[in-house]
Amino acid sequence: MNSSKQASILLLLYGLSGVTALAYEVLWTRMLSLLFGISILGVVITVAAFMLGLGLGSFMGSRWFSSIKNTLRLLAGIEIAVAAYALLLPLLMQWLQGMWLSVDDVQTWQFWQMSTALWVLCVPAMALGFAFPAMLRVGKSFNLSLGSLYGANTIGGALGALLPLLLLPLFGWLTSLQWVAALGVTVGLGLFWMSINAKTEVADRHVHAGHQYPQLSMLFAYAGMGAGALMLEIAWTRAYGMILLRTEYVLAVILAVFLIGIGLGSVVAKHLPRVRALQLLPMLVALIAIAGLYLFPYVNDWGQRAIFDSLFSALLFQGMLIAACTLPVTLALGAWLPLIANNDEGASLYAANSVGACIGALLAGFVLIPWLGTAGTWLLAAALVMLCGCYWLVGTRRLQMILLSISAFVILAWPVYQLPSASTLLQAELPRSTDLYQREDAISITHVVERQDGQRVLLADLQRMDASSDPTSVAVQKNQARLPMFLQAEAQNVLFLGLGTGITASGALPWRDAKLYAIELSQGAITASQSYFDKVNDGLTSKITIENDDARRFLMRSEKFYDVIVGDLFHPDMVGRGALLSLEQFQRAKAHLTKNGLFVQWLAFNQFDKQSMQVVLRSFAQVFPNNALFVDGYRLGLIGFMGQHNSAAALVSAAPATDLWGGEGGWTWLGRYWGSASGLLDDAETGLVQGEWAPVIEFDLPHMRHKEHVLPELMDWLMERRISFREAASAWSVSESDLVSFKRAWAATELSQRAQIAMLQGKPGVQRLQSLAYRANPNDRWAGFALADAMFASLEHGVPQNMTHEQALQKILDIRADHEGALKAMVVLLNRRGDLKAAQQYRERFLRVTPYDSTGSFDSAL
Repeated sequence: MNSSKQASILLLLYGLSGVTALAYEVLWTRMLSLLFGISILGVVITVAAFMLGLGLGSFMGSRWFSSIKNTLRLLAGIEIAVAAYALLLPLLMQWLQGMWLSVDDVQTWQFWQMSTALWVLCVPAMALGFAFPAMLRVGKSFNLSLGSLYGANTIGGALGALLPLLLLPLFGWLTSLQWVAALGVTVGLGLFWMSINAKTEVADRHVHAGHQYPQLSMLFAYAGMGAGALMLEIAWTRAYGMILLRTEYVLAVILAVFLIGIGLGSVVAKHLPRVRALQLLPMLVALIAIAGLYLFPYVNDWGQRAIFDSLFSALLFQGMLIAACTLPVTLALGAWLPLIANNDEGASLYAANSVGACIGALLAGFVLIPWLGTAGTWLLAAALVMLCGCYWLVGTRRLQMILLSISAFVILAWPVYQLPSASTLLQAELPRSTDLYQREDAISITHVVERQDGQRVLLADLQRMDASSDPTSVAVQKNQARLPMFLQAEAQNVLFLGLGTGITASGALPWRDAKLYAIELSQGAITASQSYFDKVNDGLTSKITIENDDARRFLMRSEKFYDVIVGDLFHPDMVGRGALLSLEQFQRAKAHLTKNGLFVQWLAFNQFDKQSMQVVLRSFAQVFPNNALFVDGYRLGLIGFMGQHNSAAALVSAAPATDLWGGEGGWTWLGRYWGSASGLLDDAETGLVQGEWAPVIEFDLPHMRHKEHVLPELMDWLMERRISFREAASAWSVSESDLVSFKRAWAATELSQRAQIAMLQGKPGVQRLQSLAYRANPNDRWAGFALADAMFASLEHGVPQNMTHEQALQKILDIRADHEGALKAMVVLLNRRGDLKAAQQYRERFLRVTPYDSTGSFDSAL
């Protein structure tokens, strides 16, 4: 085979090596997100480990010399060894998960855990970095330039960054890792095949004796550029992850854009006038980076308003938006190395740049973003790249150029040194809202936003609405504690896995003998619950013990036992969150229950399709064979019992006074019983389950957003699978004298759910079903509000015959005395009539129902 064909094969193999390297990086990011439970930490550590390993490996590889044959065999061995290491990493990470649990402080624990993960991932990255200078020497013998090899590898890396987006939804995480490792072995075998016919002379030995390394100042300058580039990457990942794709998708797209830009830039660089290009590039990079912040609100609007029919089209469109904002910067960054280095200097500069990139990633994730915020980190990164790039300016006006660049940068950067407010970015979802609170740290960005009507919303990372202060939301959140407290009856110690606004935990306050504990990782959420939601959580933070910790870590290291453990709602499609619905997490919770304790995990219907719901139910049933399911509106409570539950009569008699815990009473709650998890499933023992290190649902749920009829299909399936009334009465040992109370509550739940399904499917008869549900059980909040809401909405078309407006409103309030709209309308009506005393009484009732509602919004009630 002639040398030209060998050179082409070598370029192909080195491009495929780039594919595997970046595919590993994205998959390992996912792995660390599973370990930490927080996606941005996985991004920072994986990127930092890769850069550190590449830098150290390149530094060592630049000093290693052997024959072409031996070098190719070494490269083959590296590819195969990295593939083997990649397959072992999941086992290493499971071992790492159990390390450092003796450390009390969660921040200290995170530091040691992340430091260990950094070095564990650094090992394969170091091997890949070692290959770079070795490949440069082999390439030189085939007349391949630094730009050609660098470009092939980086463009391959760009494709590799996108490869997991194809593999993960199809095969899941572990199988995707195995496919990438198989590709790595194939590359290794290809390099070994090339070594059979390779030259035997020593590569570069004729230049080794006179080898000149770059000046130390140049290495520091290029290291600074690497730091700035990776600070930009982390800031972009955080920023675009809030407004567009989920974080791991953003990382994949940004990595691809980074590498496409660097690859193309390195190829184009040889056609640029060197001196002129090096004069213009520093300020050009800074200007384009600043322009990205000016464009950020528009990118948010475009991304949020677009409608997609598939996950692929969403990824493509939003990926193109990210590319449009970031690709010009990476093109300029890619041109730098070929412009400033020859083949002999390339490996040393590459090493310095990679080590600087590691430092930049760590600084951005753990120091700069918590200190300066995402926008401040973005700008500081651009300034660092600009200033370090000025090292290569030449001529007598160098100082003037630097001062001019700094002045222009400050003037342009000042208006965008902070990201737009949450109320600005969420104008479509929360029009005319106001920001009350913001906290940004390494874990997340927490916002409290006040809507136009005065109601407050807690947001995590901008996309996830964790809770709201409106009356319906408050009641539903409190119900998440009321149900397990009712079923346990004599709970002494109660643990909440997640605090949020504190509204859920406040639902347990009527059980006065119970001691309440909460685990919350976000300090922003703890502050929000104390200062911004105290009126709707009944001042909970002074009545509960709060521990700032990771829920999984707490359960792994705690020796305490609880009568009730509550798993709150969260967003299961977010990276790492699905681990909270895994077999392992359910087992951890079970291990901390007393002999008569119970665990409840709440699921929101709108966050699951039928298949993913079945996976979670199957996982729960395997850990808690003795279980029960309860439906509360659009939420499903999975109850796992350690012992046998009490009879219906015992539970009802032990409950607090009805008006103290929502006004619905024990029979209403028993009427929401749906059966057992295994009873709903045909394959409870054999189907897929959610494993912490073999997740299933995260890869299916992103597609759910782009499917039609998902929610009615899920609810229809649940309705078909509900246990019969007689079986339910037997399960709860309902006595003959109580059968009527139980049946009325049972029927009300059945009719309410059928009404909701009919409404979602656009079928007639919804109001009739709602009316029947209310007649069956007037205490059922869902039945009462469905009917009251329908009656209130009908007032827009006029009041019923032979009835005044006031009488119509009073009829609604007779059904639901806490109906927000009717109370507000009554205040306005009485004010207009001049009955100020009565109006004040209704106003006080209204503010007891919704204390944060702005009184200025009464004028719009009629």
